[in-house]
Amino acid sequence: MADIETLNTTAAGLDAVSQRLGDGPSGPKPRPTLSARNIMLYGTLTVAALYYLLPLYVMVVTSLKGMPEIRLGNIFSPPMEITFEPWVKAWAEACTGLNCDGLSRGFWNSVRITVPSVIISIAIASVNGYALANWRFKGSELFFSILIIGAFIPYQVMIYPIVIILREIGIYGTLTGLVIVHSIFGMPILTLLFRNYFVSLPEELFKAARVDGAGFWQIFLKIMLPMSLPIFVVAMILQVTGIWNDFLFGVVFTRPDTYPMTVQLNNIVNSVQGVKEYNVNMAATILTGLVPLIVYFVSGRLFVRGIAAGAVKG
Repeated sequence: MADIETLNTTAAGLDAVSQRLGDGPSGPKPRPTLSARNIMLYGTLTVAALYYLLPLYVMVVTSLKGMPEIRLGNIFSPPMEITFEPWVKAWAEACTGLNCDGLSRGFWNSVRITVPSVIISIAIASVNGYALANWRFKGSELFFSILIIGAFIPYQVMIYPIVIILREIGIYGTLTGLVIVHSIFGMPILTLLFRNYFVSLPEELFKAARVDGAGFWQIFLKIMLPMSLPIFVVAMILQVTGIWNDFLFGVVFTRPDTYPMTVQLNNIVNSVQGVKEYNVNMAATILTGLVPLIVYFVSGRLFVRGIAAGAVKG
């Protein structure tokens, strides 16, 4: 008797499934691939990509041509004969005034500026953000508001006072002075990023560590730091890109022997000596932009994770 009832129940279930299948597919109707929405979306993205890639293409093909071929006037045509001589000249032989060592000197100056500036600003900003998120002290909100205001003050407003300060303490025109300037100007926005990221982490982790007797540095180094790789990558990319591409501070706070790469590039491109070598200028421009491009492409996935994990949350 029980077997008959089981069979009847199974048959009823199969009938119900068959009836539902007979009614047709459920859920939203799939959109066609060539819908007006998709054409508009991918068309806009394609135009935007071409807008940014076309100048890069022109730069690359021009840097691989000789000057006789460039004088023919077709900037979009690929090189008939590839040459890397413009790259060699841009790196080691291009002249700026009395110096004819190309971008190489400016490259190493930029490295000596960027590396300590990134390390110092991220180290201090991460501790600031951690303290503002988890160890709020009296006046912390006022301090945070001042930092936010500082992040949006135009740099040009503060150049002259900083020149006076650096001159009075004897480091104007040195790489040390420029490292200090970049570290200070990078700290407000980085503190905001770190503070918002640490606020987005589960508060229970911090409270549990406090109950276990962990102190300020123990919680930061053993709990917060291992969980914060994405936001550190975000901060690193922002700082490397901003410092490496900086021209204003480099030309104001350094001297010719300590010019960063961007200032050297400007001097090469705007040189009035001899013939205008467009292939050398294009090669020099690409060489100057390679470092931030490599940093972004290597760590781009972590950059997106850091943004999505709370880097821009309030």
